[in-house]
Amino acid sequence: MHPKNRHANGYDFDALCRSLPSLENHIITRRDGQPSIDFSDPNALKTLNQALLKHHYHIDIWDLPSGFLCPPVPGRADYVHHLHDLLANDSGLDVALHKVRVLDVGTGASLIYPILGHKLFNWQFVASDIDPQSVKLAKQLAQLNQLPIKVQQQKRPSSYFNGIVKAQDTLVATLCNPPFHDSEQSAQAGSERKWRNLKGQAKGAHLNFGGRANELWCQGGELGFVRDMILESSHYAEQVLWFSSLISKKDNLRALKNTLRKAGAINIEVVNMAQGQKVSRFLAWSFMPQSERQARLEQLLC
Repeated sequence: MHPKNRHANGYDFDALCRSLPSLENHIITRRDGQPSIDFSDPNALKTLNQALLKHHYHIDIWDLPSGFLCPPVPGRADYVHHLHDLLANDSGLDVALHKVRVLDVGTGASLIYPILGHKLFNWQFVASDIDPQSVKLAKQLAQLNQLPIKVQQQKRPSSYFNGIVKAQDTLVATLCNPPFHDSEQSAQAGSERKWRNLKGQAKGAHLNFGGRANELWCQGGELGFVRDMILESSHYAEQVLWFSSLISKKDNLRALKNTLRKAGAINIEVVNMAQGQKVSRFLAWSFMPQSERQARLEQLLC
């Protein structure tokens, strides 16, 4: 986990319960005597997120209706921290400033990346999603917490940036947590595997334990989704300094790098991340030379 991640040392359940007393209803004792929660219980997961967001990020109002993807806050924070490092190391400039604009592609009802990015680095966010209900809920979260986040519905389901990135826009980065599966059946099987890992048996796993259809699967799966994003990103080469996306399946990297080279990407980076025993990564690419990225960022920070 990133050394600056506020969750790098695990969960301080005593402190979290003081910030959100309702979390106490979900605390269990592990075999080693340490406090924890039942990570197979969606209500416990949601309450843990509420406590983490309130205690560490001063987000007083955060809720998620049943059926929407409940993101693990520590892992999402890791992506934001490592993206910040990529931008800072690339330019040598402080990018923890409010003038920096970032796009979250497929923000979901949780609005988690814009919340973390704003609270950690004061970034200004545009957040998009194809699902009207997710957009409505994300807008409510931004308004209730008085966050300067612009939430927009992507009205073209096959597009990523078209209609969202305007002609006059300059963004320092985009981020995305793409759908992993290529079919509803694959997503259901993944949900059942998650239940077996957590509870030792499938126990009637349901998709709404892990998210809605558009959050979990799409035609072509993760590989197809990110490949199409790369192809569209080339049309916004002069407006975005760095594009990025989480990549769950390491085997997809080779094909995606080939797509990037064919699309004309100048810089390609794979940033590895680790949360406990889980290893994840994000792929980042730019169509601008480093000197141009630095000059553009200097202009934005003036």
